[in-house]
Amino acid sequence: MKLPRRRFLHLAAGAAALPALSRMAWAQAYPTRPVRWVLTTTPGGPADILARLMGQWLSERLGQPFVVENRPGGSTNIGTEAVVRAPADGYMLLLVNPANAINATLYDKLNFNFLRDIAPVASLIRGPFVMVVNPSFPAKTVPEFIAYAKANPGMINFASGGTGFATHVSGELFKMMTGVDMLHVPYRGGAPALTDLMGGQVQVYFSPLPESISTIKAGKVRALAVTTATRSEALPDVPTIGESVPGFEASTWQGIGAPKNTPAEIVATLNKEINAALADGKIKARLAEIGSVPTPISPAEFEQVIVKETEKWGKVIREAKIPLQ
Repeated sequence: MKLPRRRFLHLAAGAAALPALSRMAWAQAYPTRPVRWVLTTTPGGPADILARLMGQWLSERLGQPFVVENRPGGSTNIGTEAVVRAPADGYMLLLVNPANAINATLYDKLNFNFLRDIAPVASLIRGPFVMVVNPSFPAKTVPEFIAYAKANPGMINFASGGTGFATHVSGELFKMMTGVDMLHVPYRGGAPALTDLMGGQVQVYFSPLPESISTIKAGKVRALAVTTATRSEALPDVPTIGESVPGFEASTWQGIGAPKNTPAEIVATLNKEINAALADGKIKARLAEIGSVPTPISPAEFEQVIVKETEKWGKVIREAKIPLQ
């Protein structure tokens, strides 16, 4: 039987729309099975605490387990590539952090392009690094530190969690903006860097606040300043570096990313639930305990954060001539 042309076109259009409709229905039913959340750090650190806190919230709200999966190594590149190569179905997510923005310039032969291959889903938190020194160090303020460093060029060792880490580039930014001469001493992570600072082997460390807040409060290290543009509620009496060095700002931040082409409906669901968690009083209080500030924003706004951070640290890496890997 030959169909009238109008009837044939109507049926053809309906058939073509079926894949899109089924994809939308599938996305709206998300999640129907456990979701894996990849962390590029080892278990037990601040990122792990954050992911498990948010994972529990998402599990309760969305009815499926959000399983934290630690994949450290390769300066975050191993875990990141695993998510880049995963199906774009919302069942493998990435905890995004400053290393992803830094590595875009630090590494010239990555198997992925972070800005192109990861879809921003939600911002989680932002917090300061703290410029901490050994209690025996003579400087008690940032101006005193700068004066001492200029009077003793090359005599100050500044620690980091590793070459190209956020704790490293923050120190390089400080060097660039103040003109001080300090020797970079990279460690295999923040814990040994903080240990050697307390032991006097190095003189200064730009430490993530959640990592060092207990040692600061115990008097084992002295906090000279925080690196964010505003003071931290967790350390309200500690000034910002910007109060002495106008324009200085560096932050540690965390968010969620997914493989590119993840359905917009899934991204919207995750963003909505994450932002609801960040507005919850109990979660806000827990984040405040570790010196972190909730940053609920849209996926588009989070994308701009990543772009700006990539540009900022790329400039520091090139100007400081940090060796590319």
